[in-house]
Amino acid sequence: MLVLVAAFFVVARLPSASAEERQTLASRFGFTELPIALPPGLPERTVRTVNPEYEHIRAWVSSVGAAVAANDLDGDMIANDLCLVDSRSDSVIVTPSPDGPARYAPFVLDPAPLPTHKAMAPMGCVPGDFNGDGRTDLLAYYWGRTPVVFLHRASATAPLAMGTFQPTELIGQPSSSSGEYQGKLWNTNAVAVADFDGDGRPDIGVFNYFPDSQVLDPAGQPNVEMNHSLSRAENAGGAHVLRWTGATGGDNPSVTYEEQTAIPPQYATGWTLGAGSADIDGDLLPELYLANDFGRDRFFHNVSTPGKIRFALVEGRRGALTPKSMVVGHDSFKGMSIEFGDLGGTGKFDMFVSNITTSWGLEESNFVWRNNSSSLADARKRLSEGKAVFDNKAAELNMAWVGWGWDAKMADFDNSGEMTVVQTTGFVKGKINRWSWLQELAMSNDLMLRNPAMWPKAEPGDDISGSEPFAFWAREKNGRYANISAELGMTDGTPSRGVAVADTNGDGGQDFAVARQWSAPSYYRNDKPGSGNFLGLRLCRPGEDGRGTPAYGAQVRVKTADGRTRVAQLDGGSGHSGKRSFDVFFGLGDAGDKPVSAEIAWRDLNGGVHRQTLDLAAGWHTIMLTDKAQEMNAK
Repeated sequence: MLVLVAAFFVVARLPSASAEERQTLASRFGFTELPIALPPGLPERTVRTVNPEYEHIRAWVSSVGAAVAANDLDGDMIANDLCLVDSRSDSVIVTPSPDGPARYAPFVLDPAPLPTHKAMAPMGCVPGDFNGDGRTDLLAYYWGRTPVVFLHRASATAPLAMGTFQPTELIGQPSSSSGEYQGKLWNTNAVAVADFDGDGRPDIGVFNYFPDSQVLDPAGQPNVEMNHSLSRAENAGGAHVLRWTGATGGDNPSVTYEEQTAIPPQYATGWTLGAGSADIDGDLLPELYLANDFGRDRFFHNVSTPGKIRFALVEGRRGALTPKSMVVGHDSFKGMSIEFGDLGGTGKFDMFVSNITTSWGLEESNFVWRNNSSSLADARKRLSEGKAVFDNKAAELNMAWVGWGWDAKMADFDNSGEMTVVQTTGFVKGKINRWSWLQELAMSNDLMLRNPAMWPKAEPGDDISGSEPFAFWAREKNGRYANISAELGMTDGTPSRGVAVADTNGDGGQDFAVARQWSAPSYYRNDKPGSGNFLGLRLCRPGEDGRGTPAYGAQVRVKTADGRTRVAQLDGGSGHSGKRSFDVFFGLGDAGDKPVSAEIAWRDLNGGVHRQTLDLAAGWHTIMLTDKAQEMNAK
C-alpha cells in the first residue's frame, strides 16, 4: 500500500509548464474565432420539454445535442461545408464554413415527407457517401426516432439547398397515414461509420443512450428510467450495428441496411456517449471502442467476415500497481468520447477518452491509451487472445484532468509533425452551483438510481461545471502536454460538445469548429498553417460517373525525411458529436520540402486487401484506389 501511495504522490508532483514556457508553446499556434452563419428566424430555447418523470432534472436531460461535422458536401474538393446541430432550435443545419465566400445560404435539413413528431430532437450529423455514388450524403440521428439519411440527388446543382437531398429512412418503419412518427423510439448519442466487414462499403454503428422510451414527450408514459448504477450501468438503449446491403443513385437514390447481432448482447447495453473505430492489428478490419457513461467502456476486436459483422470483447490486464479503472474495459468512469490517432508519433494508433475530471467534483481521469504492441503481428496475436494492447498514460502526459470532458479530436495544427488535442468541456450552465447535490447522488445506493424521482434537482438556473473553456493540449519538449487554451485566447466558458477538424480553405492548415450547448457554435481559422509543409490525401474508390467515393478504412503510413513513421486513417465518423473531414493529413515539420514515402493500405469493393507505397511531394493529392493506387490530380 505504501508503494502505491508513493507512486501516486510522484505522479501528482510531476512539474507543470511555467507561464513563460506556456507562452512559448502558444506562439507556435494562431487562430481567429469567426461566427458561423445560421438560417434566420430560428428559435433560441435554453432547455427542452421532457417527460413529466424527468421534469425536475430537465436541465440534465437537456445537456446534450450540440454537434458539428466538417466535410465536402458540394464536390469542390475542399472540406468547407459544415453540418451542425443547434440545440437551441433542435435543427440540423448545413452552412458554408465562414473562412470563404458565402457559396449558398444556410438551410435546415427537414426530414419531411418522412413522419416526425414533436417529442424528438436531433443529436448529431454524420457526412458520408452511403449509397456509393460519389456524392456526399448526411446521416442525422435523434432522440425519439431512428436516424434519417439525406441522400444527395444526382441532378442537384449548385448552390446547395434542402432540395439537394432526399430524406430516406435508415431502417424500415411502419407506415403512417397521419404523418405522425410511429416507429422505434431510439435515443441515439453516438454513431460510428466504418467498413466493419471489409466489403468496401460503409456500415453504421448506432449506439443509444436512454432506453427506447418517450424521453422528450411531455405527455409520455411514466415508464422512463435512469441508469441503474453510476459505475456499472447496463440498462441503456443498446447497440445497433447495421451492415450495408445495397444502394442506388440517380434522382431517387436509395440505400438499404440490415441489423446484425455483431456485439455480444451482454456487452451491448452501456450508456454510450462516444464510439470510434480504427484498425489496430493490420487486417483492415477496424476495431471498435464504446465510451460508456456510468461504467465500463468496451473495446472490441473485429473478427468479421464479408457479410457478417462480428466483434469480440478485449480487456486489459491489471498489474500490481494498476488501479482497476485504469485498465481497458474495467473502468467505473463516465466515458464521453473516444478518438483514435497516432498521438505518440510511433506509427501506431493510440486512443484518447474523455471522462469527468472536475476538481473538487467527480475527479476521475481522462484516458490516454498508448499502444504498447511491438508490431502489427504482436497486436493481432494479443487481440485474438482477448488482451488489450494499451496502457493509460494520461497522468504521466499531464492530460488526465481538465473538467467535465466531451468530444476530442487529435490534429497537427502547426504542421510540426506532432499532434495536439482539442477537447470540449462543461456540463450545465447556471448561477447556483449544484455540485454538492451531484456528489451526494454519487454516494447513494445504486438500487435507488434507476428511478428518476430519486435524482436531485437539475433545473434551469442550476450550474454543474458550467464555465469550463475547452482544452487545447499541446506537446512540450519534455513529451508532456500543456493546456494552452487560455494563452490562445480561447476562454469562452460556455459548455461545448462536438468538435470538427478540417482544412476548410485548402491552405494546408487544419481549422476547427466547436458546437456549444445552448449557445452559438464557433469556428477557429488557423492563422499559422505553415509554409506548405504538409501532406494531404483524398483517398477514394470508384463511384458513379467517374466520381470517387471515400475509401472507408484506408490507412496511410508515412516515412518522412527525418526518419519518423506516422499513421492516419480515413475516419468515416467517430467521437461524441463532432466528425472530422475525410482528408488524411500529416504535418511534415522541417522535412516538408522533401518527398514523402507513403504506404497506403486499403480494401477494394470486392474485399481484396492492397498495399502500395508512393513517393509524394508536399501538398494535396487525390488518390484513386482500385487494385492499385493512382494519383488523379494534385492541389
